[in-house]
Amino acid sequence: MTRDAALPIAVRQLTKSYGTVQVLDAVDLDVHRGEFLTLLGPSGSGKTTLLMMLAGFVRPDCGSITFGEREVIRLEPHKRDVGMVFQNYALFPHMDVAANIAFPLKLRGVDRVETAKRVEQALELVKLGGYGARRIDQLSGGQRQRIALARAIVFEPRILLMDEPLSALDKQLREHMQIELRQLHERLGMTTVYVTHDQREALTMSDRIAVIDQGRIRQIDTPKTIYERPNNRFVAEFIGESTFVKVDVTSSGCTFNGIPLSLAAQPPQTGPHHLMIRPERLAILQRDPADDVNVLPAIVTAAIYQGDSVLVHASLSDGTMVSVRASASSQAPLVGDHLNLGLNAADTYLLPPEEGVQ
Repeated sequence: MTRDAALPIAVRQLTKSYGTVQVLDAVDLDVHRGEFLTLLGPSGSGKTTLLMMLAGFVRPDCGSITFGEREVIRLEPHKRDVGMVFQNYALFPHMDVAANIAFPLKLRGVDRVETAKRVEQALELVKLGGYGARRIDQLSGGQRQRIALARAIVFEPRILLMDEPLSALDKQLREHMQIELRQLHERLGMTTVYVTHDQREALTMSDRIAVIDQGRIRQIDTPKTIYERPNNRFVAEFIGESTFVKVDVTSSGCTFNGIPLSLAAQPPQTGPHHLMIRPERLAILQRDPADDVNVLPAIVTAAIYQGDSVLVHASLSDGTMVSVRASASSQAPLVGDHLNLGLNAADTYLLPPEEGVQ
């Protein structure tokens, strides 16, 4: 298998600084053919800078970017065969919809007949057939996002780059567009690199997620693994809600504040670890649990009615505060109640004792 067939994008030791601020720190990244990979991280983590380097709008201080077997570091953006959707869409207000979508084809010297055909095909693909004569100011935010996408894919690029394209949309429309973008990706099979700071968006849309912090990739994996098996504290805290409690691991087992815990797999190292607890993995026990359920005694500190459920805050035996949801149809616990929380052994996940940067 050639490198072009296996790795449409290969990034090696990519570094970028602005003055004394290092934005990217020797980043390595492989993007596989046809996959949807999301760069996820907080503001200032370096994810957008990395995307702009792939697009050719930012030049790294050092490192390599290859598309297939071709080094593209010094290649101008319009020669990289990359479609780009910007956060603010970057549509031309003085052009109608058709002219906006046709712009990349015009740059590439495509004739009028073929251009008109491709523009209409792109509009149909993003479910806006017949909108070619509309002005940009006549479009809603969701429609503008689709036009920007149509413009990015109309010349059939090998790679599609997207910089937080849904951030300006309201919650309901954003969630709808997440599904539409994922379905479109599956139809086109286009290698896609997507930037967002929204964890749920990344989990919903991605084949793999690269979590970035302070210019470094902290973990790259599938959404399920990133969420359920983070390899360091930063990823565990950034993705979803988590509580961390200190546990001790010895050759004879694992204990929390003197309470034995069952684990799905014994960690390779002994010593202190942190147990990651997700609220949805906890349950309020009403009867004796099964053998593979760990029991954590707790005292209720607050019970908040939220319509479909009651959010219960409780203090564990070491004083750590955790949250768990109870059914609104059942008898909700009261402040001061003693209860037992259950955590399946399969969900009793320990973070590595020392955090490495992948």
